[in-house]
Amino acid sequence: MDIRTLPLGILETNCYILNNGTGVLIIDPSGEADVIEQEIDDIGLPVEAILLTHAHFDHIGALQETARTYAVDTWIGAEEEDWLADPDKNGSGKYADMGIEPDSADVEVKILEEGPMEVGSFKFEVFHTPGHSPGSMSFRFTDFVVSGDVLFSGGIGRTDLYMSNHIDLINSIREKLYVMDGDTDVYPGHGPATTIREEKATNPFVRG
Repeated sequence: MDIRTLPLGILETNCYILNNGTGVLIIDPSGEADVIEQEIDDIGLPVEAILLTHAHFDHIGALQETARTYAVDTWIGAEEEDWLADPDKNGSGKYADMGIEPDSADVEVKILEEGPMEVGSFKFEVFHTPGHSPGSMSFRFTDFVVSGDVLFSGGIGRTDLYMSNHIDLINSIREKLYVMDGDTDVYPGHGPATTIREEKATNPFVRG
C-alpha cells in the first residue's frame, strides 16, 4: 500500500491518500483541494471513497469540493453526521480571530460502523475511538492504522472541545489502539507517523 501524507490547511492537518494499485482512498480532505487533486492526478487511479476520522473543521476543509470532484461516497461516524454543516459543532465558528471563516460542508454521507469494512477494492477495519470527539473513528489496514486526532507521536488529542471527554480518549487508546501489534504504524491527524510499540513505551500521556 502506498501512503501519501499531505499536511494541508491552516493547521497542517494530515490528509492521507492511499493507493493499493487499483484505486485510491482519501482520508480527511483537510484543505487545499487543488493539492489533493494534483496528487490524485499523479497517481492516475480512480478515487473509491472518502473516509473521515472525525468532523472537526481542520479535517474537512476541502471535503465539499473533493466530494463534488470525485462523486464518491463520504463515510463518517454517526455521532458527527450533523457536524459537517454546523460551525459551532465542527469548531470553525470559534476561531474568527485567527482568520478562520466558519466552515460547513453540504455533503451526503454514509455512516461508519465498527468492524470489518470493504469499500471498492479496499478492505480494512473500523474502530470507534471516541474522546477527542464523540464520533472519532480509526481505520486499521494490514500493517498500519490511521488514528485521526486520537493518538499522536508523543501526544494525544485535545479534550477541551465540544463533546470531548478525556476518560473516553484514554480508554480508546488503551482498549482499541494499544492492543494492536506493536509493529503497527500509526498515521495521526497531525505530525509524523509513529508505531504502537513506540507510543506504549514512551508516550507521556498514556503508557502501555
